[in-house]
Amino acid sequence: MEPVRIDLDAYLTRIGWTGDRPPAPTVETLRAVHLAHLTSIPFENLEPLLGSAPSLALPDLEAKLVRGRRGGYCFEHNGLLSAALTALGFGVTGLAARVRVGAAPGTVRPRTHTLTLVEVPGEERRYAADVGFGSIGSLLEAVPLVAGTEFHDGTRRHRYVREPHPGGPEDLWVLQAFLDGSWEDQYAFTLEPHDASDYRVANWYVATNPRSPFHNVLYAQRTTPDRHLHLSGRTLVETGSDGARKERQLADNGEVLRVLAADFGIELPPGTVLPD
Repeated sequence: MEPVRIDLDAYLTRIGWTGDRPPAPTVETLRAVHLAHLTSIPFENLEPLLGSAPSLALPDLEAKLVRGRRGGYCFEHNGLLSAALTALGFGVTGLAARVRVGAAPGTVRPRTHTLTLVEVPGEERRYAADVGFGSIGSLLEAVPLVAGTEFHDGTRRHRYVREPHPGGPEDLWVLQAFLDGSWEDQYAFTLEPHDASDYRVANWYVATNPRSPFHNVLYAQRTTPDRHLHLSGRTLVETGSDGARKERQLADNGEVLRVLAADFGIELPPGTVLPD
């Protein structure tokens, strides 16, 4: 059976690509596609919140994230990006990470986040790509997987540090973001490859477990060149590129739906009722 292939033209149109079609598999293309994807397709967890696990099949990802006015979370975003990068001629390997944002020191969370290790033809260095991390500390552009070096990806600053991995064959890689004047851990991972079947299991757990935050609280994120929007429940936070922050409470679920459509580009089917 022939593998399912992404509609590359439709994907490039969705992310607002104005360059060559198809673009050559270069570092410049990787960084530009990463940024265009992140600033064009929103992050959201509406399906888990409404009681179902999103499909990770490529045709369903395209129907939702490419042709529909919807977004998704890490499994969906990075699955779609990986399919696009593969079609463009990059080498991709799926990885899994333990999120550290918001965790108490010493807490070891399960591997419920995805990212992609990318090989660029003719380049020795490998790159880390991640368009599905629902946080202001996320990567704007793909960056080289090199420890101890600060990277400026767009308006953000990141670095990787290495940590001992108790019982593991190699050290951990930890992504850190420079936020509010200090370096903060975002997530930790190893270079062990993960398969689609691993992601299906993690996706099901994250979407359906009663204790999962994605099953209980609305999260949406939209990044543009001049601001970052984050919606958690009914709390809307807008952070400018200069770090200025504004916060307000939305009145009710009707206003939430209006804000999702107008500010995040997320339009749900008519009659959708959000849980209180």
